[in-house]
Amino acid sequence: MTVADREAAVAAYQRFAEQGLRTLAIARRALTDDLALDEEQVEQNLTLLGIVAIIDPPRPEVQEAIRLAYSGGIRVVMITGDASATALAIANRIGLKAKRALTSRDLSDMDDEALRVALDDDVLFARVTPEHKMRIVTQIQEMGNIVAMTGDGVNDAPALKKADVGIAMGLRGTDVAKGAADTILLDDNFATIISAVEEGRRQYDNIQKFVQYLLSSNTAEVVAILINILMKAPLILLPAQILWINLVTDGMAAVALGVEPAERGIMDRPPRSPKAALLERRGVLRILLIGGYMGLVTLWLFHHYIADGHSVDLARTAAFTGLVIMEKVNVFNFRSLRQSLFRIGFFGNPWLIAAWVVNLGLQISVVYVPFLQRAMHTVPLAWSDWMVLLAFSAPILMVDELQKWRATKEKYILTWLSRQPSPQV
Repeated sequence: MTVADREAAVAAYQRFAEQGLRTLAIARRALTDDLALDEEQVEQNLTLLGIVAIIDPPRPEVQEAIRLAYSGGIRVVMITGDASATALAIANRIGLKAKRALTSRDLSDMDDEALRVALDDDVLFARVTPEHKMRIVTQIQEMGNIVAMTGDGVNDAPALKKADVGIAMGLRGTDVAKGAADTILLDDNFATIISAVEEGRRQYDNIQKFVQYLLSSNTAEVVAILINILMKAPLILLPAQILWINLVTDGMAAVALGVEPAERGIMDRPPRSPKAALLERRGVLRILLIGGYMGLVTLWLFHHYIADGHSVDLARTAAFTGLVIMEKVNVFNFRSLRQSLFRIGFFGNPWLIAAWVVNLGLQISVVYVPFLQRAMHTVPLAWSDWMVLLAFSAPILMVDELQKWRATKEKYILTWLSRQPSPQV
């Protein structure tokens, strides 16, 4: 092989690699019978036949998954066995932020501090050994990040074990990789990981929603009952009515909140801190304000009817039904903790609509069906009574919608200001 031949071969390899193609050099040699079949003996005096370029295109959905990952505050770092030029070409094709590639040789020359500096930059890793994979994961963790590592081979097992979440490939992954991982990706599709992150955020949001909803309802009951006891008045709610509220009406609505669809823009939020509380200060304040309002209104209804000369049974029925209606109006506040009901759509969760209709029907039955009246100790309400109850329920939704509108408006203003050019000094 002449110098010109070698340069032509290297140029062909570089040209293919820069196109994102994997390359394989093909060579031959005639072996004699007395030649020992080992690497040192066989891989000598080879004749280059050519370079084969193999295309392994990324899946079409990967580019969108990468975009969602970045918008959700998730950084994607490529660690591959491909050549540097091939890795950079593929990274640019799928929208991965990578300006340079580091190899195992580069990593061997770096101390941990230099590696952390490199990781702060847009970098990918090519032709990396197993020990270097584990070192990369360790350094990213020491920088205060939560690391999910994907892998399929035996040499990925140490890094999969070290990562906070090890993800092994289900189709082409080895048993060793699957044993070291926490999760197995059945379809070997990166986009599925991002979909799982989105689903995890949806479920966490829904946990917050139904917890806050139930606590606001329970706060209302506690406020009404406690103050009424301190006033030494007749029982405002009977045990059967309290059980009805907690087990029947609230239970259905809370379960329906648990299947609320993902909100728009859920992947535009930054990741939450692992130390973040399920109930933040804003959530606690919301529970106290809404629960306190419903509790005080329930208390007022009870004593207002008694003061007007009505029977205790009618006053109790009005307070009981008023609390149920307010809670059923309040459930729409918790369909989203951030966005307006008009933005997410009133009918976006059919299960909640069904639960709401059933709850309202059951409450009407409790008030008017004779055998349920006897069981729940209620009496019929007039149309004027229902109008009063609805009038006190409306502010629950209106005030919360106003608060969400104000918070959204402030967010848009801050976003707009952050995009304006800085003044020149």
